[in-house]
Amino acid sequence: MSDFNAQIISEFRANGGHVETAGFGDNLLILHTIGAKSGQVREIPLFALPDDAAWLVVGSAAGSPKHPAWVHNLRAHPQIDVEKPGQDGIDTVSVTVTEVADDDWAATWARFTEASPGFREYEKTAEGRRFPIFRLAP
Repeated sequence: MSDFNAQIISEFRANGGHVETAGFGDNLLILHTIGAKSGQVREIPLFALPDDAAWLVVGSAAGSPKHPAWVHNLRAHPQIDVEKPGQDGIDTVSVTVTEVADDDWAATWARFTEASPGFREYEKTAEGRRFPIFRLAP
């Protein structure tokens, strides 16, 4: 895990899910993915959009031309836990992961770029890669 991710996770847990670093605020979840090859649990802090009782996350990898490793992990193991802000601290919730279908991708991507215009910048360096978007439903 990178030092940046460790810092974000620590701040998330210490502040009941609120993260001032990088302006995340209350828009983060911590995914507990299972390594596709290793089987080891990995923790990834991600910007998340609420979607009814679920959440949406995007595999932007800050505009890298390659998918982040956690994308492969979610596809291999779509039953995971997430940490989310709760009433009295952090709650852990089991979720089922589904990838947003082609028909819904553009509208869902627009939600991310409206919520955080920085996502548009990522398109410039991704070399045409379409960022996978996942729905995490309890």
